[in-house]
Amino acid sequence: MKDRIEGLMNNFVKDYHKSNNIITKWQELLFAYASAEDDMFHQLKNIVGISHAMPKDFLKDGKTIITYFIPFDESINNSNISGLECSESWARSYIETNKLISDLNNFLCEELGNMGFDSYAIPGSYNFDNDKLISDWSQRHVAFIAGLGTFGLNNMLITKKGCCGRIGSIITSLELEPTKRPKKEYCLYKHNNSCKKCVSKCVKKALKEDGFDRNKCYEMCMINEKKYSYIGGCDICGKCIVGVPCSVINPSM
Repeated sequence: MKDRIEGLMNNFVKDYHKSNNIITKWQELLFAYASAEDDMFHQLKNIVGISHAMPKDFLKDGKTIITYFIPFDESINNSNISGLECSESWARSYIETNKLISDLNNFLCEELGNMGFDSYAIPGSYNFDNDKLISDWSQRHVAFIAGLGTFGLNNMLITKKGCCGRIGSIITSLELEPTKRPKKEYCLYKHNNSCKKCVSKCVKKALKEDGFDRNKCYEMCMINEKKYSYIGGCDICGKCIVGVPCSVINPSM
């Protein structure tokens, strides 16, 4: 069943340009699966925020969370390496990938429904708090629980295809075997203390070896959103994940 789901989703992404005015290019998706009963979900109440949702808040009979990573084409990543503000290509890829995730989730929910299973497409940013700057469903943390990757010093999830891309998730009543979580860190800093390049790449100096200033980071995101307001909402930056060892691979392999 996993092969069928992954095939359907990859084919959807490949065909997405045909019926949509889309410029962004993507690579093949990565997938990981978590049990809705995994005890780690309760830890997110402390790690992320007390209001973080539990899987069954979305679907009472939910059994599996399907998480996936959509890697950007490397040309998009390279476009964002230089300069203070993010590139137009990077901003556009954020907006277009968010739309892709929404359409892809709806497509998969419909396909699972045809197979006789309930499902719910979890929004990319669920109940985002503009003061605390956190969401009540952290896609990165959920993907970590599912075994999609490990966290880097830059607080981003590093997958086998790096961290330049977007993460999506849905919950379904279909029971699938959970993915095993990685046994070692993908981040070189956490693996053997050999890299801190993401820190030096942070244009607002919000990222430190021993901490992270969420508000400074968001300041830069809002600068980019204002610059590219003609494209759409894109409160992003991405400088700490481009031009670094973990951009497109798991560098600890």
